[in-house]
Amino acid sequence: MSEGWIGVDLDGTLAVWEPGQDIGTIGAPIPAMVERVRHWLAEAREVRIVTARVATTCKETAGGLDDATFAALQEYMIYKWCRLHLGRILPVTATKDFEMIELWDDRAVQVETNTGRIIGRHLCR
Repeated sequence: MSEGWIGVDLDGTLAVWEPGQDIGTIGAPIPAMVERVRHWLAEAREVRIVTARVATTCKETAGGLDDATFAALQEYMIYKWCRLHLGRILPVTATKDFEMIELWDDRAVQVETNTGRIIGRHLCR
């Protein structure tokens, strides 16, 4: 039986993202997150990249590509980035499922289970 998987956002969490950055590039690795991911992998934990880059329902794509082609190109870029900076390719998805046990994301706001109470800091109220 699976112990579940850990989701890690790409842009702004695992890789540097700057406003106005070209979607055709992936930023430099963020050392603290790369080290964290490497630690989980060394513990034989399953880690997946969770990113809208591979969503097939995007409203904007680069170069007039259809959504599926754009997503496939993004997935390939992410695989190359993972191989270079993590030493292996990680699965890439745009969706959560019931096996996901954690999501590490620079935009997420954590809420307490079944209460809606916010845990930690957030920008919107």
